[in-house]
Amino acid sequence: MSRLLHTGQVIVDLVMALDTLPATGGDVLAKSASFEAGGGFNVMAAARRNGLPVVYLGRHGTGRFGDLARAAMQAEGIEMALAASSAKDTGLCVSLTEATTERTFISHIGVEGELSQEDLTAVAARADDYVYVSGYSLLLEGKAQALIDWLLALPREVVVVFDPGPLVKAPDSALMGALLPRIDIWTSNGPEALAFTGAATIAAALPALNQYLPAETLLVVRDGPNGCWVGRAGQIEHVPGFKVQAVDSNGAGDAHAGVFIAGLAAGLKPAAAARRANAAAALAVTRWGPATSPGSAEVDVLLTE
Repeated sequence: MSRLLHTGQVIVDLVMALDTLPATGGDVLAKSASFEAGGGFNVMAAARRNGLPVVYLGRHGTGRFGDLARAAMQAEGIEMALAASSAKDTGLCVSLTEATTERTFISHIGVEGELSQEDLTAVAARADDYVYVSGYSLLLEGKAQALIDWLLALPREVVVVFDPGPLVKAPDSALMGALLPRIDIWTSNGPEALAFTGAATIAAALPALNQYLPAETLLVVRDGPNGCWVGRAGQIEHVPGFKVQAVDSNGAGDAHAGVFIAGLAAGLKPAAAARRANAAAALAVTRWGPATSPGSAEVDVLLTE
């Protein structure tokens, strides 16, 4: 059976809801605050809740945040390939959600920012596995090169999924140059695709992505409540979204990515998997917090309405 092998970073989010961010030097009261597992956990939880076995290949620390991260993964049935690292704790992200649902993040990387070749070989990738790569990982000096070397040595049958995230904005770094030919699935939101390609619209970004990626790479570009665009070079289609009342967009893209991969692993065609992913993302934005992806039963209900 296929698995999702996640090579990104599980961190802990301090999630706070407020009307609007203060000006520099200002002060506001938050409406709510809580500590939640986040980062790569969001994608893994979404996939796991939709029937796909998941293995976390990253490090997790010793301390209050590492304990919280492990408890969350254990509760979801996510397998951890590595034992807890004794050197330091798991990192933290302050996640601020305004009344408009716009999000602002401030992150501090902990032990999850480090990874070795030995760590990565703790689990042998199988031919039907999906390996998830976060763009954040490429920015981490203690992890990036080991990860790239491991990815390039994987059997070609292993599907490599790349999520650039908001901080990877150009294709011309040495690490990206090495990774681009190995990407089988590209998943991002519209602004990330625009930043990466320099295009002004999603319609222009889609063919621009094809200039950097292999022709057989499956593209998934999310367009908020409008749904997403999915397909391969010359055969990209729009899959409509679902109308809901959004309260928090935090984690919606992660829900989309995890459910999309679970759909593909279950044998769905890309457009059908994208429709399930759109439904999951729509449900996720109606809930507060980072890991708000619904399970497969809830997705089924929305699809039949």
